[in-house]
Amino acid sequence: MSGTYLGMPAFPVAAKDALGNETLRGNLRHATHTIRDKRAKAVAELDDWALLREAGKQIKDHTLRHLDRYLVRLEESVTAAGGVVHWAADAAEANRIVAELVKATGESEVVKVKSMATQEIGLNEALEAEGISAYETDLAELIVQLGEDRPSHILVPAIHRNRGEIRDIFRDRMGSWGRAAPENLSDEPAELAEAARLHLREKFLRAKVGISGANFMVAETGTLVVVESEGNGRMCLTLPETLISVVGIEKIVPTWQDLEVFLQTLPRSSTAERMNPYTSTWTGTTDGDGPRVFHLVLLDNGRTDTLADEVGRQALRCIRCSACLNVCPVYERAGGHAYGSVYPGPIGAILSPQLRGTESEIDASLPYASSLCGACYDVCPVAIDIPEVLVHLRERIADQGGRGHRLEKVAMKAAGWVFDHPRVLAAGERAASRTRRLHPSKPPGAGAWTNTRDLPELPAEPFRDWWKKNRESDRKKNRESDQKTDRRDERVNDRKDNGT
Repeated sequence: MSGTYLGMPAFPVAAKDALGNETLRGNLRHATHTIRDKRAKAVAELDDWALLREAGKQIKDHTLRHLDRYLVRLEESVTAAGGVVHWAADAAEANRIVAELVKATGESEVVKVKSMATQEIGLNEALEAEGISAYETDLAELIVQLGEDRPSHILVPAIHRNRGEIRDIFRDRMGSWGRAAPENLSDEPAELAEAARLHLREKFLRAKVGISGANFMVAETGTLVVVESEGNGRMCLTLPETLISVVGIEKIVPTWQDLEVFLQTLPRSSTAERMNPYTSTWTGTTDGDGPRVFHLVLLDNGRTDTLADEVGRQALRCIRCSACLNVCPVYERAGGHAYGSVYPGPIGAILSPQLRGTESEIDASLPYASSLCGACYDVCPVAIDIPEVLVHLRERIADQGGRGHRLEKVAMKAAGWVFDHPRVLAAGERAASRTRRLHPSKPPGAGAWTNTRDLPELPAEPFRDWWKKNRESDRKKNRESDQKTDRRDERVNDRKDNGT
């Protein structure tokens, strides 16, 4: 995977800055709450949602176990349908392949469908370095591009922007990219959408090369699938003469029957729709219909390494619905930029460190960007146990060492020795209770805890002493009660023996 966003600090630092931005927090709160409430209603309409969720999980797990076989089948099917398949081990190779394919057409500009994979590898920047202009056509991606910004959400990349900010971006920047925005443009959604439509229409009609990703690839036929809500994808996929699709190798499903499951779960989990307004499929090339040349670039970029991890590989089930972001209390407050990756939120916290490795400061911090509340797992349409993977990655990072983790290991080793010696533990508890009034409220080195919460007060008496005292008292009462019962039973038996 390509590097982190230039200059991004570790998550705790970036999140702290985001927390101070009240406008950002307000935008995120409104958007995420709206989306998740709509999603809940859409999901509740299906009585068999749990079965669909389990089916999606099983299909993905089966495919990942036999990924080598299905990738070969996909290549054969795409080739037989008139397409050309390229294999890219990493971001650099993928960018080189795409740049060479574009330059071979003699064109210097391309239109793009929203694509997480191309953002992951930094394709726009790589094309710009080769003198090729890439125009984003998804409305939110257009806002991000015109504003020289970064995406902050999987589904709604400009979720951190409000209508007033979008209006200002359109007014100030649209003219330098093509057709300018109307001078009297307001922040009404219909006017903003119309300005974007007019701006993009000239690019659709002029472009000879289109670049896309894909939500799914069907191995049995070599078919690629893009689902979207605006129609821009349909324009990019059908009008250009050459289409280049960059897709992660995990996006494959074996058959059309398998695809049917995800065409039910993805729309409801992402846009809260029963089905997407635009579901585009294409299989190779067809004379007189759509692009005359089709290239598929299959991207690894850390996915094979992720697949080798028995716990972490479940992250590759992800269908990029973003449901986990919309329920995450951490994402809602910190926003997507704090994650330093094109993949923000809970799924980004487990996917980015596996694709990129955990050597950098930000990647080592991402698995800790969670409260482990489990809400992300509850809404995931393919049942990725994100909390399990987070804990798994935390263990991996701790094993790498580092000052904080070395101190933690020393502390845990000392605690283990104390717990193995009950008398030492008891003496320590009594000493702590007797000196409790001398303890500082904010001990040195505990700022990460005490800056946001109080240390619990120690009791005047250790629990083990309280338990021993009260247990002895209870035992004495029980003995006395048992003795009284025994004497009463003896008197009753004596009367029976005497016939009275």
